[in-house]
Amino acid sequence: MNDGRNADRIDAPHAHPADAVLASAASTQQGLTSAEAARRLARDGPNRLPEALRHGLLHRFAQHFHNLLIYVLLAAAAVALLLDHRVDAAVILGVVLANAAIGFAQEGKAERAVDAIRGMVNPRAAVMRDGKRVTIPAEEIVRGDIALLEAGDRVPADLRLVRARSLRIEEAPLTGEAVPSEKDPEPVPADTPLGSRSSMAYSGCFVAAGQGSGVVVATGTATELGRISTLLGTVERLQTPLLRQIDGFTRSLTFVILGVSFGAFLFANIVRGYPLADAFMAVVSLAVAAIPEGLPAVLTITLAIGVQSMAGRHVIIRRLPAVETLGSVSVICSDKTGTLTRNEMAVRVVVTAEAEYEVTGLGYAPEGTIQRDGKVVDGHAEPALAQLLRAAVLCNDAELRQVDGNSHADGDPMEGALLALAARGGIDPDALRRAHPRSDELPFDSRHRYMATLHADGRVLVKGAPEQLIDICAYERHAAADRARDATAWHQTADRLAAQGQRVLAFAALPPNPDRRRLDAVDIQTGAVLLGLVGLIDPPRAEAMAAIDECRAAGIRVVMITGDHAVTAGEIGRQLGLGEAPRVVTGRDIDLWDDARLQAEVLTTPVFARTSPENKLRLVRALQANGLTVAMTGDGVNDAPALKRADVGIAMGRKGTEAAKDAADITLADDNFASIVAAVREGRTVYDNLLKVISWTLPTNGGAAMTILAAIALGLTLPVTPVQLLWINMVTAVALGLTLAFEPTEPGAMRRPPRARDARIVSGELAWRIVFVSMLFVAGAFGMFFWGRERGLNLEAARTLVVNTIVVMEIFYLFSVRYTYGNALTWQGVLGTPAVFLGIGVVTLAQLAFTFLPPMQAIFGSRAIALSDGAMALGVGVVLLLVVEVEKRVRRALTPASA
Repeated sequence: MNDGRNADRIDAPHAHPADAVLASAASTQQGLTSAEAARRLARDGPNRLPEALRHGLLHRFAQHFHNLLIYVLLAAAAVALLLDHRVDAAVILGVVLANAAIGFAQEGKAERAVDAIRGMVNPRAAVMRDGKRVTIPAEEIVRGDIALLEAGDRVPADLRLVRARSLRIEEAPLTGEAVPSEKDPEPVPADTPLGSRSSMAYSGCFVAAGQGSGVVVATGTATELGRISTLLGTVERLQTPLLRQIDGFTRSLTFVILGVSFGAFLFANIVRGYPLADAFMAVVSLAVAAIPEGLPAVLTITLAIGVQSMAGRHVIIRRLPAVETLGSVSVICSDKTGTLTRNEMAVRVVVTAEAEYEVTGLGYAPEGTIQRDGKVVDGHAEPALAQLLRAAVLCNDAELRQVDGNSHADGDPMEGALLALAARGGIDPDALRRAHPRSDELPFDSRHRYMATLHADGRVLVKGAPEQLIDICAYERHAAADRARDATAWHQTADRLAAQGQRVLAFAALPPNPDRRRLDAVDIQTGAVLLGLVGLIDPPRAEAMAAIDECRAAGIRVVMITGDHAVTAGEIGRQLGLGEAPRVVTGRDIDLWDDARLQAEVLTTPVFARTSPENKLRLVRALQANGLTVAMTGDGVNDAPALKRADVGIAMGRKGTEAAKDAADITLADDNFASIVAAVREGRTVYDNLLKVISWTLPTNGGAAMTILAAIALGLTLPVTPVQLLWINMVTAVALGLTLAFEPTEPGAMRRPPRARDARIVSGELAWRIVFVSMLFVAGAFGMFFWGRERGLNLEAARTLVVNTIVVMEIFYLFSVRYTYGNALTWQGVLGTPAVFLGIGVVTLAQLAFTFLPPMQAIFGSRAIALSDGAMALGVGVVLLLVVEVEKRVRRALTPASA
């Protein structure tokens, strides 16, 4: 795309003086003329992002048929129609349609990631045109316009700030930082990370406070937002491990079925002398027996059951296969703010000239204490502490409010934390504010980096950056009398707290002066007394720390990827248990490394800080290049490309942007890392249950197929007909196989390592199980067929007995499959689950109908059998279960590693 917005564009505008950027854009602080703006709009195009390509409903529905096993089923239906088996064809087509409908309904809406980003551009914006302020549609903004910003606005384009007064902008969608960024028109170094470019305002970000203006340096796709949108469009969504495995499995199964069927056809016709029509019917019987008609539907329903279970754990699944993929995750790349941490600033340390205090408590609730040397102190009892707490309340614009019994901060998160601090010290913020109303103020300004308030009694209170206030103050507050402050000691204390990942605020006061009516910056420069320092941090979630320990036991690495500062990220990583002194790599380091170096570094680095969208995308790709299955969490637009690329993209439901949610496969309703780990556990359960379904389906189908093969090879009468095989496959696959989807998590599920990305569904152990159990089914089917014929049963009755025997064997084999890692011959194994007994009940009723109802006898060629015949079939089932369980124990004793 030829983007005229880049014409004459100055590189790194944040590093150049505002006047130079204005000159490069051929603009002034009075803005452009209307004529010039119209010319540039015609040249550059509108300030908007391209729309995402949408797929129609029909296309999305058709995608659910794009699977080789589905093609095999459709071919089977076509053959059934050619042979005038309309019932068979209708049942198969019904299964295929049900499978597609379930997947279509669950996945819901189409991807709208780029559209979601487009929605972040403010529809209207204030600019200077012809020397006057006008409001225009945001898409008409052009490079060189002077855009005006006020609290509550969304930045309409990328701006190089020309003027800023107390301007703070929430850049979390781009940087991930929870605290608004302070803005200043002064240039910063060219290599400054995006999150620290104080001289810039970026499209799509929210103005939290103050006012400002800036010259537009980029619009549309040339903005940072547009760059991410373009990057997102280039990211290919990976196929999930389950879909890769199912594709490989169905290809192999298809070739095996076709190859065996063709060989059986030639053998029957040439060696056994079957007429072509009879040979063809025998091959149809073999194909119907071998093809697991109900497996796609059962697999889809199993995933859908997992979706419902995860919904109860605050995990919303948007794409069905992601349920299982969670269970194979070997690395979780997690954002810090709000996922691993509470996204609620909290005071942890208070330092006065007399003591250092520790603060307990979470969030903005008043519950918690202030402690000195491990003992709780009253905020009123120690004068120096009391004065600092009063300053924290009065020099503060935030409010705390109760919503559904929980405390929330309206305003700056750090100011909300200061109100909670005062409450924990026994001070009522509302009462204190009523007693000392504010009469004047100096809002926070990036030039002087502090906020000051004047109160009715002439008291002046100041809050700001420690490096600024420590140098301004000549004295420090003591209970007895103020003393000369030790600037070096205070700076060292501030540096120590910052090195622990805390954001540090300093507090100062001017002696009361009843004659003071106005507040001036000069007053603060000449008489302030330092009250102390406060250290704040966004604390880790306790449940996240426990969840990380659980991940470690499950062989899952947790990697923190954040836009926050390296020091803060490292300290949070330490508290979370990612290492005693976890190594921290920054986005600047990543930019300098080639792919090979990055692939090596990601294996040992637990924390990445100051990362850009490209950095996050490269990190995900580097992990995948090492053969790892990656889950990525995020909430901002900057996370969307990595979310889309990851094997499982996980967006935050509460504070996440729509762009992140639409790029992801999963949304966390509670934004909690612990919910991810619970979902991983559920994902492992889903995969175990999927394997149980397959482990049950393939041997039972294999047994039926080998029965047909044996009959052809030995020149015997088929013990079951094709339509009877279809009945067995369809009824038992749904009524019995589906019960395995409800199996609970097996003990030790989170103490097993993740499975490899290239793991095959049909492992060597499962292949042996298929052969072994299939032979048992062949023996049981032929044994009962010959036993029935010897007792004088006609062909239809003998076949009915065989059908019932196969179904009984499938029921008893189900109890063995329920325990992949345990023993089925226990009371717990015998009792089963409600779903198992419901399934058995349904199959029992279905078999009674199959055997005794005349309409069913007419359709399937069945006949009534004696009660003793049914008891014999039950005995065969019991023998099968005992033999399989003995084989399981012997095999595990010989190969302990497989247990």
